Amino acid sequence: MELAIGFGSIPQIVNIPDNQIIGILKANNIEIGLTGVDEVKRSLKNPIDTARLRDIVKPGEKVVIITSDITRPVPSHKIIPTILDELYEAGVKKEDISVVLALGSHRRHTEEEKIRLLGERVYNEVKCIDSDADDCVRMGVTSSGTPVDIFRLVAEADRRICVGNIEYHYFAGYSGGAKAIMPGVSTPSAIQANHSKMILDDAKAGKLEGNPVREDLEEAIKYCPIDFIVNVVLDEKKEIIYSVAGDYIKAHREGCKFLDKIYKIRLKEKADIIIVSQGGAPKDLNLYQTQKALDNAKHAVKDGGIIILAGSCKEGLGSQIFEEWMTQANTPDDLISRIRENFKLGGHKAAAIALVLKKAKIFLVSELEHELVKSIFMEPYDTVQEAYNDAIKELGDDAKVLIMPYGGSTLPVVNE
Repeated sequence: MELAIGFGSIPQIVNIPDNQIIGILKANNIEIGLTGVDEVKRSLKNPIDTARLRDIVKPGEKVVIITSDITRPVPSHKIIPTILDELYEAGVKKEDISVVLALGSHRRHTEEEKIRLLGERVYNEVKCIDSDADDCVRMGVTSSGTPVDIFRLVAEADRRICVGNIEYHYFAGYSGGAKAIMPGVSTPSAIQANHSKMILDDAKAGKLEGNPVREDLEEAIKYCPIDFIVNVVLDEKKEIIYSVAGDYIKAHREGCKFLDKIYKIRLKEKADIIIVSQGGAPKDLNLYQTQKALDNAKHAVKDGGIIILAGSCKEGLGSQIFEEWMTQANTPDDLISRIRENFKLGGHKAAAIALVLKKAKIFLVSELEHELVKSIFMEPYDTVQEAYNDAIKELGDDAKVLIMPYGGSTLPVVNE
């Protein structure tokens, strides 16, 4: 079989005998109803396990809407206007509403970026500000020791509404839900305490129950309650294809179920060799972005197997901190130990790669210099065909191969 594997702007071709391929993972086809703003409006009229938002809030209450920052694909400019309309119906005044952009540990926005994220209407109608880790209130401490330090405006609000998108998150299970609060509007120490649990076995994509990261961040909401969420699922073009509103747990879980219908792919067995790609440009511009496909692939590879990760990475590793961690470590174990001691954004991706390396070899097909690739514990290749040929030499002609052409989106699940 001749297969095209996404790689920058020009796919790479690889030939594999049919009898070796156990699957080619692509999104499931399901029926889509309303889309875009119409779907958001539908969800607001049909909230899950709560009253309608307009019946929850009261005139005179201070209301905050927490949404994601510029590093996330949340279409806030489409979602928040519909929320404002519900608030106005309830008699809430514009001057009592604030939109808080949840920065987590990311940089502040320019005013132009706020307008682009939120839209002219929202930016001009209500107060729109970034969260500030230096102005937080201690509201409690979770049972595992995570301080619930929350941005003051959010902590002191009468009502909290959280906006987000739901996609697989490689150690919190899924994005969305309570993540808008913790770590969204919290402090570096809280983020470190919560995210340091990423090295535990049950902290993985597609897992909610028993996931230590997810359970810890949702426990934080006992101290900083969420009154209402609006979470959306996006397609490959970042268009809204599903929206949930209401209770921060039950509505979120319904959104996760919908995501699973499309992107969770069940397999009968694990593969000896996985060929995985982000699908080409722009998602494989650097290794920092390409890592997401690698992390999904790890769930379907046998112990001692080989993951062939195809990504142009023509812009390098993609993050200064990530590069420092990867190039300064002597062994993958060094990265895992380091993240335990000091969680750092960028370093967490290095630790995630190290966790994969504990299970399988990584053959990296990229435009990176071979010596650099070797220095970060991977084996360098220029073509997928060469990498595949070497993998077969190592594992044998009877090795089973799984193809993941859109590895960042599809989540393989074996024997679940």
